[in-house]
Amino acid sequence: MTSLKRLNIPLSGTFAVLVGMLCTTVVQAEDAGAAALPELDAQQAVDACRRLEHPDQRLACYDRIQGVSVTGGRYEPESTATTIAIETQSEMMDDAVSLAAEDVEIPLNRSRMMREWELDDATDGGVLRIRTHESVYALPARYSSDPNDLPSSPAPGRTVTESLNLDAVEAKFQLSLKTKLFDNVLGDNGDIWFGYTQQSSWQAYNTIESSPFRETQYAPEIFATLRTGIDLPFGWRWQMVNFGFLHQSNGFDEPRSRSWNRWYAQFGFENNGWELFIRPWSETDTDDNPDIRDYFGRADIRLQWHRSKHDFGLTGRYAADDNRGAVQFDWHYPLWGDLKAYLQVFHGYGETLIDYNHRQTTVGVGISLVQ
Repeated sequence: MTSLKRLNIPLSGTFAVLVGMLCTTVVQAEDAGAAALPELDAQQAVDACRRLEHPDQRLACYDRIQGVSVTGGRYEPESTATTIAIETQSEMMDDAVSLAAEDVEIPLNRSRMMREWELDDATDGGVLRIRTHESVYALPARYSSDPNDLPSSPAPGRTVTESLNLDAVEAKFQLSLKTKLFDNVLGDNGDIWFGYTQQSSWQAYNTIESSPFRETQYAPEIFATLRTGIDLPFGWRWQMVNFGFLHQSNGFDEPRSRSWNRWYAQFGFENNGWELFIRPWSETDTDDNPDIRDYFGRADIRLQWHRSKHDFGLTGRYAADDNRGAVQFDWHYPLWGDLKAYLQVFHGYGETLIDYNHRQTTVGVGISLVQ
């Protein structure tokens, strides 16, 4: 594979190419079937009904979704017989249940961002339950155009002087979970979360060096989620904002030790299948890599798009003063249940923490778990 670095393609140009790829896919999907909408998981409705405390409301919620299919975001009977059965059941319900049925709002109408961050009572999953946080994935094959054999940093004693003899192909996997510690700390708003992400780069096929783990990153964080729910022009809605503290380190001793701490705010916007996250930050401790802001900048932006069975993502970072940064493209496609095929393409600086000041292009293929 030819390296984009060797072709001298600028980072801004690469970002434009990937944006063009995403937009082209959007247009092709629209042409293939403009009426197609994302398939919704009825299990989410069942789970939400289960959380209703009042028995009449819970029963009415189940009756609303039983034997009903989801089409274009509405609930339509699968057959005339089903319609008659539902109507007969409704007639047999007493007045209290009938009134409850009219008041129950099926949680499938909630947007993906609202479900992911549990922004109202219908999507609230309670405290101390484990959820996915960032993507959970395994890439058995990840190719690098320029492996970082000699990691370096301007910090004293942080430069490797003997080549690591890395293979261009390795395995990469990530585990990321979160749990809600406190619910509604500000009246009916404000949840406190704890998250943990661990990412490993494994030289699985490097038998000469005994297949070592090249790096494992540990990233615990604590953050508060506030529901905003503010309508914006052009159909966008500002759904939420996170305020948090993130520590990230790779657990190595010198000379490969890398770590930093960040305070951040993350703003979440949504518009009919599109999600936009903007996350500015301020670092507080960069002893192992004092120039990291020259490569990572002071914010990242992530754009996600959900269409039919496809999940696309585009993430960018840019340090304007130094004309450095990175861009990553993600594509998920369902295989079975929550298991999805996953393609990850990265170009720029900081694909992993040890590579924060190293430029490369990587392509990885594998599977992911996206809930």
